[in-house]
Amino acid sequence: MRSAGLLLLIAGLLAWARLGYGAITEVHEPGTCAMYKNCGKKSFFGAQLPCPYNGPAATPDPGMRATLVDICGAEWAETNVCCDADQLENLRGNLKKAETLISSCPACQANFVEFFCSFSCSPNQSQFINITSLGTATSGSDIVTELDYFVDDLLAEKFYNSCKDVKFSATNGYVMDLIGGGATNYKEFLKFLGDEKPLLGGSPFQINFPWGETPDEIDRLEFDAKNCASQDVRYRCACVDCPGACPSLPPAKEQFQCHIGALPCFSLAVILLYALMLIVFVLVYKSIIQFNRGPFYKPERLRLLQENGGASEDEEEGDIVETSELVERELAKTYKLHSILQSKFTTLGLFCAQFPGLVIGLSLLFVGIMSLGWFHFTIETNPVRLWVSPQSETYLQKQFYDEQFGPFYRAEQAFLVNEDGPVLTYDTLKWWFEVESNITAITSPVYGTTFDDICLKPTGEACVVQSITQYFAGDIDNVDVDGWKDQIAVCTANPVDCLPPFQQPLKPSMVLGGVDGEDYVNAHAIIISWVANNDEEGSDHVQRAMDWETVLEAYLLEVQEQAASRGLRLSFNTEISLEKELNKSTNTDATIVVVSYIFMFIYASMALGKLSWKSGRRSLIESKFTLGLFGIIIVLLSVSASIGLFSIIGVPVTLIIAEVIPFLVLAVGVDNIFLLSHELELVNQEYPNEPVEHRVARTVGKMGPSILLSASCEFIAFALGSAVAMPAVRNFAIYAAGAVFVDAILQMTMFVSALTLDQLRVEDNRVDCLPLLKLQLRPAATSSSTVITKESELVRWIRTKYAPAILKKEAKAIILMVFCGACALSLALIPKIQLGLDQRIAVPSESFLVNYFDDLYDYFDSGPPVYFVTTESNVTTRAGQKALCGRFSTCNEYSLLNILEQERKRPESSYISEPAASWIDDFFHWLNPQLDECCRFKKGSTDEMCSPFARDWQCDVCYANKDPAWNITMNGLPEGEEFLKFFSFWIDSPSDPCPLGGKAPYSNAIVPDYERVTINASSFRTSHTPLRSQDDFINAFASAKEIAKTASRETGVEIFPYSVFYIFFDQYDSIFRLTTTLIVAALAAILAISSLLLGSISSGIIVTVTVGMIVIDIMGVMVVWGISLNAVSLVNLVICVGIGVEFCSHLARAFMVPNKDVLDLSRSRMKGNDERVWAALVSVGGSVLSGITLTKLIGVIVLAFTRSKIFEIYYFRMWLSLVIIAALHGLMLLPVALSYFGGEGYTLEEFTIGPENTSRRYRALFEEPESVESETDEEEEQGP
Repeated sequence: MRSAGLLLLIAGLLAWARLGYGAITEVHEPGTCAMYKNCGKKSFFGAQLPCPYNGPAATPDPGMRATLVDICGAEWAETNVCCDADQLENLRGNLKKAETLISSCPACQANFVEFFCSFSCSPNQSQFINITSLGTATSGSDIVTELDYFVDDLLAEKFYNSCKDVKFSATNGYVMDLIGGGATNYKEFLKFLGDEKPLLGGSPFQINFPWGETPDEIDRLEFDAKNCASQDVRYRCACVDCPGACPSLPPAKEQFQCHIGALPCFSLAVILLYALMLIVFVLVYKSIIQFNRGPFYKPERLRLLQENGGASEDEEEGDIVETSELVERELAKTYKLHSILQSKFTTLGLFCAQFPGLVIGLSLLFVGIMSLGWFHFTIETNPVRLWVSPQSETYLQKQFYDEQFGPFYRAEQAFLVNEDGPVLTYDTLKWWFEVESNITAITSPVYGTTFDDICLKPTGEACVVQSITQYFAGDIDNVDVDGWKDQIAVCTANPVDCLPPFQQPLKPSMVLGGVDGEDYVNAHAIIISWVANNDEEGSDHVQRAMDWETVLEAYLLEVQEQAASRGLRLSFNTEISLEKELNKSTNTDATIVVVSYIFMFIYASMALGKLSWKSGRRSLIESKFTLGLFGIIIVLLSVSASIGLFSIIGVPVTLIIAEVIPFLVLAVGVDNIFLLSHELELVNQEYPNEPVEHRVARTVGKMGPSILLSASCEFIAFALGSAVAMPAVRNFAIYAAGAVFVDAILQMTMFVSALTLDQLRVEDNRVDCLPLLKLQLRPAATSSSTVITKESELVRWIRTKYAPAILKKEAKAIILMVFCGACALSLALIPKIQLGLDQRIAVPSESFLVNYFDDLYDYFDSGPPVYFVTTESNVTTRAGQKALCGRFSTCNEYSLLNILEQERKRPESSYISEPAASWIDDFFHWLNPQLDECCRFKKGSTDEMCSPFARDWQCDVCYANKDPAWNITMNGLPEGEEFLKFFSFWIDSPSDPCPLGGKAPYSNAIVPDYERVTINASSFRTSHTPLRSQDDFINAFASAKEIAKTASRETGVEIFPYSVFYIFFDQYDSIFRLTTTLIVAALAAILAISSLLLGSISSGIIVTVTVGMIVIDIMGVMVVWGISLNAVSLVNLVICVGIGVEFCSHLARAFMVPNKDVLDLSRSRMKGNDERVWAALVSVGGSVLSGITLTKLIGVIVLAFTRSKIFEIYYFRMWLSLVIIAALHGLMLLPVALSYFGGEGYTLEEFTIGPENTSRRYRALFEEPESVESETDEEEEQGP
């Protein structure tokens, strides 16, 4: 420890030995002393104490006079003194120790010198010093043991103010913490100086500073205390050390947030706009009703029309009823593109139906070839390469930092916590010393690595271990069994006196947490950090480090049990722990995802077959289990083909792709399976005498354009995402677009062939899953060939109940108002969306890292370090030096250090909490010849440095005879090659005995270029305030960038901020803009494609607006359900666009091109757009509801059982919201909107495929044979 160095400074300054004897101070007059010379010690190990002397001041000899002037200044050139030569030399030595800390602020240094010169040598000493207690020295002489030192209040305040803000770069702290015990006012400052602390290196006797009333005989000490903001350059301190000398920065830019009361202006505007639109809508609606019931009311005509059988029960009086002929004329026109698409898809369907084996074989070959890319399959788990674009500024800055200074350190950290009381006891300390010793000794199994092999060694010898044990040099023998609390109190108050072996002072907040004020002895948590060197990913060093970290993790898990037996709790994290726990979470998620897919498959198979126990054994034939399985296989094949294709190209797979793409493609694929199957049933009944191949071709001809519409919208929407710079989102978009594209192709070819084979199986009475088994069953009863012959209960419910209900006029108005209201509410909530992804969510809920992250937020009261990096700044020139420095009077007003210091004073906006460690200032102050323990050459040499503890007679102080001399104005300080010469000496200098040595704090912070005579890069270290939330991290990053931008502009030097967490929060700088761009671009693509393929701009707009409202509502749910916006939720929002299209496009096309047979059923009840909406719901509504809605709902509900918090929040919650919201919009809002604003419909031309072939007729399944056996024949045994 260095208590003999710094803390004895107080003793040396306040207790000088005096010669002579006398009574306690009685005379208080000018020219009279109170003490003089040394008289002895209290004990053998004590310091020399002054003897009382109340006599006249002495006249020094010429030699002593010269020494006095050299130490105390020219004003002492002619005065008598109350000190002798020995005392003066002691004063010189102790002031030099203080100058190491305060020399950067000339005013503080001048006041410090004058204060102690007056105390020690003033000829008027008795006027302001009164001895109150004497003792007896070991020699038997009287010695002073207590006195009163009367100091003027204003002087004391000026003295304190001149020193209170002086910084100590080595600790990023304040000198006042070292010389004043962290005093917050002048009384505390002087009290700390005067309190008797002989064993701790403080004052050897008690010095009291009385305040208030002054005795008549006393004249308080006064002198002209220097102001740190003085205009005199001899005393003016730098901005870093004196707020009054700082320039005024413009006010911090605050993000403008308009609020009216508690509501954001945007939210209030949306609410008011909706309210206004609602009022207008209600008034217009009522006006129309009144208008229809006004002068144009014609009951006779209405009755006539009703007698003609025309009106719907839902029609208002005055409605005009369209007859069948009117509707026919409305649908008489055709859309050429529809006809072309129908023709092409019919041809495609016919080919696939006629050659199923060939098509399936070619499809499998196609998928197989594409899947060869799996040999190049790679999974990207590196979060940097996942979430940050290689072209982003933050990524490039990280690369620069890693190249110049090396990758940021590997950190292993642990918290030893006692939640019920103080964690520190001697037994706990002793046990933890043993734990740390074991950790240092453990050896990894593969490489035989120890911590010493991989640790950071700033001095080249000792490893960096930030722990309370390092206050004792990591040795339990240095801990006093009875006085350990006092030892810790001293070290936490003055870290520079308890330097660890790696020579960098340990801030108490780095090693102790849960502290009430400054009471570190009673802290609730011990914080331990092991710092290891890092290297490029995959390097030998990293492999060795990971090998050792694996053993460390296993050992700390054992220590957790030991801690629990002591009533303590240990939490920890190693560099490899987070990735390992994330992989565990992924494995858990994979199981849940597979189970989810199995449930969806089972449901899809059952729903496709419309199984009913009433069908008896016929259900074995009508089952669609095999067809459903085939559909699932196609989904998997499309995903496999997409992964294979893009793996060849070199696009890595991410965990998001692995978990989300199958869900997305299944959502799309299942819906198409239901649509094709349902349409085939209708075609079977409409064309019962045609061959199966022709019926399948008609099915594809009718549904192909609808599938093309949805697949095209989804493909383009996802493909647009590939233009995004964020790799995770871009790669997802690429794979999603590819999978959707391949799935659409396979469904229109391979699945169509499978559908044909399945229909042939059904018509041949063969058992599902076992087609070799054929049942001999009695055919069903003859039935008229109407469209509803075999309609399901769901379709019947939609036809008779649901569709008529939502198409009532009152119902439509209510639905429109409710959905618009929900959209308005969601828009109002969007400004409240939180950003970020809490790490505690990303790991499994039972992970040991959860406690670690909790403890990190609760007990670690230090923010992450932040480095302001300069690039290509020629600091060897004076201009370059002034642009960066902060502790010289001629530094630029807006130098980097001055700006950082001013930002530190407004931490609420800058998130900067500590003074910046300035290597340029410490380097120049290291050259100060007054600090004669710092820069020293060997005697007679200017190229070889003295060893740190060489004797003074062996060395010359570097700048002692420099002309011009070292000074605070920087005049004469080194430049060019001389700069780098002294720099090379300084960067290898240790921090003891000179704390300004550069090796420990700066060896990795500067990149000199001796050939080009410049500094390629350097960093200035400070710290953020403690960051407790994702908002804090995001705002701290944004603030640092703004500070660097300001500094670059003011200094002309390129400066950027770097902290290890910045790279992970880069995405939030633009995520709102990126989200908006992606969604708007996708919606624009949907508008263009849907308008083109539907043949109606108005219908295209309705589809696009509906999908947009789905996304907006889900963003509103994100606010309510606590789902933050990040890359994961952004991917899900893109999925929302794609699946939203799936819910809307098929219904929209069925509306634009209605089924004539279904349309005929509504002629007596519906009219206009309502009629076509009703027909669309009857035609495809069942497929949408039973296909995508219920299938995905079942799958999503399974996800609720996941143990992964991130999966539960970002997948279960978002996908459940998506399924429900999209279904409601697709099946309620869209029909209503189409009924109000939908475009005019089209009819399809009758397409002739070829001559009828009745060799296999669908009607035969339902016709009675010529001879029918008894009813019991239904129970015949199955044939071969």
